Amino acid sequence: MNVFWGTLMAIIGLFMLVCGTLKSDFVVYRLLVARSRILWGESVHRFFQVSGAIITTLGILWAAGIIWSAG
Repeated sequence: MNVFWGTLMAIIGLFMLVCGTLKSDFVVYRLLVARSRILWGESVHRFFQVSGAIITTLGILWAAGIIWSAG
């Protein structure tokens, strides 16, 4: 089960990283940016790049069983 959730987490992080880098016009990303712009202002895309990289890394580590192993 860790492989499934870790992979899903890595995919979501990769989505955030890529969309933040490209400043995407994808609907889901635009909604996330609209909510985050209140707090982050014009550096909202940098926020999504950094947090996406962190989430991707943690997802890969989780899927590999290095962190949060169940048992």
